[in-house]
Amino acid sequence: MSTSAFNPTPEQQAIIEHDGSAFIEACPGAGKTRVMVERARRAVSQQREAPGRGLAFLSFTEAAVSELEARLYREGVVQKPAFPHFIGTFDSFLWKFLIAPFGAPCERSPARLIPDKKYLEIAPPNVARTLPLECFDRVNGRAIEEELKERGFDRSAKSYETIAKALRASLLEQGHLDFEDARELALNRLKDPPRSQVLATAFAARFTEIIVDEAQDCNALDLEIIDWMRGSGITVKVICDPNQAIYGFRGGVGAELARFGESFPPSERLPMTGNFRSGKNIAKSILALRAPSMRGNEDEALGEYRHEPSPVHVLAYGGNGVPRSVGVKFGELVEALDLNPANCPIVASTLPSACKAAGVVSASKDGALSVRLATTVHTYHAASDMRVKKDALVGFHKIQLELADELTDKTYQQYLLEHEIEPDHWRPRAIAMLDAMRFDRSRHSSASEWLRQAKTLLDPLRKPDASRSISRRLPDKEELGKVFTETDGLRQPAHTIHAVKGLEFDAICVVMTSRHAGSIIDFLSSPPGGEDNESARKIYVGASRARRLLSIAAPKSQAERLRELLLGTGADVELTRV
Repeated sequence: MSTSAFNPTPEQQAIIEHDGSAFIEACPGAGKTRVMVERARRAVSQQREAPGRGLAFLSFTEAAVSELEARLYREGVVQKPAFPHFIGTFDSFLWKFLIAPFGAPCERSPARLIPDKKYLEIAPPNVARTLPLECFDRVNGRAIEEELKERGFDRSAKSYETIAKALRASLLEQGHLDFEDARELALNRLKDPPRSQVLATAFAARFTEIIVDEAQDCNALDLEIIDWMRGSGITVKVICDPNQAIYGFRGGVGAELARFGESFPPSERLPMTGNFRSGKNIAKSILALRAPSMRGNEDEALGEYRHEPSPVHVLAYGGNGVPRSVGVKFGELVEALDLNPANCPIVASTLPSACKAAGVVSASKDGALSVRLATTVHTYHAASDMRVKKDALVGFHKIQLELADELTDKTYQQYLLEHEIEPDHWRPRAIAMLDAMRFDRSRHSSASEWLRQAKTLLDPLRKPDASRSISRRLPDKEELGKVFTETDGLRQPAHTIHAVKGLEFDAICVVMTSRHAGSIIDFLSSPPGGEDNESARKIYVGASRARRLLSIAAPKSQAERLRELLLGTGADVELTRV
């Protein structure tokens, strides 16, 4: 939506003017960032009568926070520094106000955030096979069968369970908390009677309103915390799209969010419909990708691209794996509209599936370190999205530390904390090395030649008594050539659906794998009231990112069913075999 001329719809205006708590359901492209800015403008003007109090803007991703923060500053709604306002993630809010001031659970030592502690590897004495801490229940330490199965671990894990439970207890005693620990601790403090009233008074004195965006990303503990705030008389606005709840792996809520919404009186349940992002065919077709019971309101295309004539394309592929032909055909469609390929990603539930369609190599954390290195270097230099570039930079720093044998018994975040290393300490050197390692055909006749030069640059990082040579740590693998291969046609970036959530693109290709496509379409074609299906919501999230062009790749056995489903919304849909 345009920031220069904003003419709110009646629904948007009702939200801007609503001064009390509210549960707001907003469809994709509904303009909620613009509405939040205007709501903030109104609330800030009202706060002149209450100096020292501010607004809290909370979301669940750094990308969403950064977008809102930039808009608030750019339009002069909030000045720098932001105090008394707070703009940040839900996690950072909890840490700042409910964790850091009181310390670790024992309150005898400071709390320290270790968000990746679940990756700590454990093993019984004299056992070579390790398992990460995330394979064991947080409370009782018992092995989680699904996690073991995913890792191909098919024997008893009893000897690991005792170690896992003891390790978690030790980490908590030391104040090493991950985000889930922090949530549990924050909720316990809010429920503690002597402390609860003091905290409620403190929050009310600091904030006139707390706005929680992307609330479908909440887990059950988050909802309890939000409900405590609301029950304490604090004005809370909750903005969500239940159809975009795709965080089941971290305890994300579905039915719980619906019940939470129903706890608001009708006057506080406000809709925000109307799609200002997508063309008419996209806006219609994504209706069919919602759960059958959630199709009550069709979202009319109202924005700049509302008259875009491009049909939705179903790309039917053969075989069990996702072929490169999907990316080639999508590239042709992108080129026909004269769109920038860098802003037209291919996305899937898993990165390997997206990478196969895009014709790029995905580096598994369990794969060869040399392939991870090459993929990280290529991603850093090829990325146009600063989030992707930043993630690649961090990934490269981890590889540097692995080569230096600094992460053998601790996680990356533990190492940084233990050595008090701030980003400014390592970024300049890492960026310089990444620049020196950029693949250039004028300097590198092959991927093997690139690897030889990379080894020369990285060898000084290793300890003098390192047990393995640089060549053994960075083996020359066949996949290296594929990382830097110039494929025919246009190459689009590949991402997971989770990575693009909250973003929007000129075009997007969403990949449905042969493993899940049938069950997804069965669910979407069933009568209302069936079982929940998070895989279907992922497809909805991916498809709703598109502005002008939407392609959905599906196995040929399901492609016609998908086309018929989308046609039922009145959208123009074309099926192409690739």
